[in-house]
Amino acid sequence: MSQADARPESESVGTVVVAGAANLAIAVAKLIAGLISGSAAMLSEAAHSVADTTTEVLLFQALRRGARPADQRHPFGYGKESYVWAFFAAMFTFVAGAGFAVTHGVTTILVHEHSGDYLISYVVLAVSFVIESISLTRAVRQVRRESRRWQTTPRRFLRLTADTTVKAVFLEDSAALIGLVLAGLGVGLSHATGDEVWDGIASILIGLLLLTVAGILASNNLSLLVGRAVPDRLRREIERELAGLPEVERIDTLLTMQLGPDDILVAAKVDFRDAATGAQIEATADEAERRLTQRYPEIRFVFLDPTRSLPGATGNARHTQARPSEDAGGEPDPT
Repeated sequence: MSQADARPESESVGTVVVAGAANLAIAVAKLIAGLISGSAAMLSEAAHSVADTTTEVLLFQALRRGARPADQRHPFGYGKESYVWAFFAAMFTFVAGAGFAVTHGVTTILVHEHSGDYLISYVVLAVSFVIESISLTRAVRQVRRESRRWQTTPRRFLRLTADTTVKAVFLEDSAALIGLVLAGLGVGLSHATGDEVWDGIASILIGLLLLTVAGILASNNLSLLVGRAVPDRLRREIERELAGLPEVERIDTLLTMQLGPDDILVAAKVDFRDAATGAQIEATADEAERRLTQRYPEIRFVFLDPTRSLPGATGNARHTQARPSEDAGGEPDPT
């Protein structure tokens, strides 16, 4: 990644705003269609869009709150607060969207009621599909740009990125399109057979789809709230940068943490040459910070702790942050 690469907060805000506006318009249309037609799948899709709209509002709040500058009480900034709001968004999708869809689908299967015409459902589903596709296209473009920036695949970027907003929008818009297809199949089969059980089954499947998305997002945000390290590829590159500094004999310990979507902390125990003076050690520490922040603008804090080598120690790093490899496929990972 070059120095000229801009930070992605503004792009993420734009992606969230576009998705929120699209979901709000779709939610109103689906609700009207669901009330007129009596379709469980349409009402579930309306709940789906309402949940997505609320999610976008919470994600927008996450971006605004998480981007506040550091202060005396929060010296590392407010980046982790963005994960709190993103977690709330996932929970709202779980409770409001999935809960309503599943319960309403079960009720429809048991009662077998349908109160109106199917035509309006088909029209709203078609228009909604077009609007959701536009929103998803913007999210896909951002994912592709960010994956190229980090020299990885879009799939791996989505799996490992600390930017939970773009990940949430991508997953929700993808789930929305799948949900529209399920709703269309449910309405169509019910129309063709006269049996509302298909409408109810589609509603339940939409609810399960929302449960899956909510679970993925909640798990990801919890991991980041606890304090997740950067991906292995980035950690190894940081280690190489530090090990290549003048006066550095070895890196004994390297620890990293995602402080926010675009804020990384790096802390290392470093064995300097025995002959290095205090001034040389200070200059090397300054150079370490300059190199790392220049290559990776997301790195905000670099702390080096001079340490003494163990007798007979050889090699670069005695121990670093150890966890299961996330890039077993050999591809580089994003932050």
